[in-house]
Amino acid sequence: MRALVYRDGALTLERAYAPPVPAEGEALVRVLMAGICNTDIEIVRGYLNFAGVLGHEFVGVVEELSGRRAREQYQHLLGRRVVGDINAACRRSDCWYCQHAMPTQCPRRTTLGIGGRDGAFAEYLLLPVENLHLVPDNVSDEEAVFVEPLAANFEMLEQVHLHPSDRVLVLGDGKMGQLAAPVLALSGCAVTMLGKHEEKLALAAQQGIETRLLHASEAFTFNADERVDAVVECTGSAQGLELALRLVRPRGTLFLKSTVADKTTLHLAPIVIDEIRVQGSRCGPFEPALRALSLRQIEIKPLISARYTLDNALEAFDYAQQKGVLKVLLHIG
Repeated sequence: MRALVYRDGALTLERAYAPPVPAEGEALVRVLMAGICNTDIEIVRGYLNFAGVLGHEFVGVVEELSGRRAREQYQHLLGRRVVGDINAACRRSDCWYCQHAMPTQCPRRTTLGIGGRDGAFAEYLLLPVENLHLVPDNVSDEEAVFVEPLAANFEMLEQVHLHPSDRVLVLGDGKMGQLAAPVLALSGCAVTMLGKHEEKLALAAQQGIETRLLHASEAFTFNADERVDAVVECTGSAQGLELALRLVRPRGTLFLKSTVADKTTLHLAPIVIDEIRVQGSRCGPFEPALRALSLRQIEIKPLISARYTLDNALEAFDYAQQKGVLKVLLHIG
C-alpha cells in the first residue's frame, strides 16, 4: 500500500509498504481522509523519536474485524465510517491504569502514528475495535477529521470545572487554539484569544470569540486586574509557557496543550508563589466532539487551508509547515 513513512530523519512516500494485518480484537480501517497535525510536524523535528507511518487525525471505513468477540459485538461497524481514539491500551487485568479507567495513560499503550503503531497517512490502519466511534451521517469526511483534536480540547472541560463567570484566555491562534476557543465557549465562560495573526484572529471572531493581538514585544502582559482565571497554552513554542504564567491570576489554572520538540528552561518560582494549578491536557472524549459537529455548534471548515492527495503528501507536509497555514488535509481513499 501507499504510506507516508518517517524513519532515519527522512520523510518518504512509499508505494509498496506492507499492509497491516489485524490482531485479535483489532479492526482494519480503510482511510478516507487524514489531517496533518502540529504533532506530526514536531515528530519530524525530533519529537518522541518515532519511526513509521505518521498521522493520527483520520476518518475511515471499517473493512475487517479480527477475532470472535470483535465480530460478534462490533458487527455494526463493518462498512461504516469511523473515527478513533489514538491510544491502544493493553487492557490487561494486571494493568492499574487500564483497570482504573485511564487507558490513555497505560504504560504499555501504543499510539497511532506517534508511538509504536503505524498511523493514518496510509491506505489502511489498525485500531482496537473499542477505540472506534461511528460518524453521524450529517458530519462530512472533512469535518470528521477534526474529531480527534476537538476531543482533545473537550478534555479540558473534563479535567477542570469552568464557571460561566470565569475569564479564559487561549494563547495562540493556530490549529489548536482555533478549536480550543469555541469548545471552551460552550461552557458559558468568557473566552479571549491572544494571537499574532490578524487573519487567524478574524476566524475566531467569526465564532463569537473575543480576540486580542499579541504585539512583538516578549514583555507583553495584561494589567494586574486583567489577569484571567485560566490560560490555555497552545502556541506551539517553548516560550509560550513563560507568557502564559504572566497572564494567569494567582490560584488560576494553566492548561498545557502544546507538544514541541524544543526544550524550555522555565523559572518555576511564579508557579509556587502564585499557587498556579498546571494541568497537562492531551487526549479526550470523542462523544461530545462528534455531537458538537453534528449539532453545528462548532464550525471547522474555515480552518482548512489546503487539500492534497496522498500521492502529493510530501508537498502537503511542506506546505503545512509554512507560517500562517492551519489545517492541511490528505485525501487518501
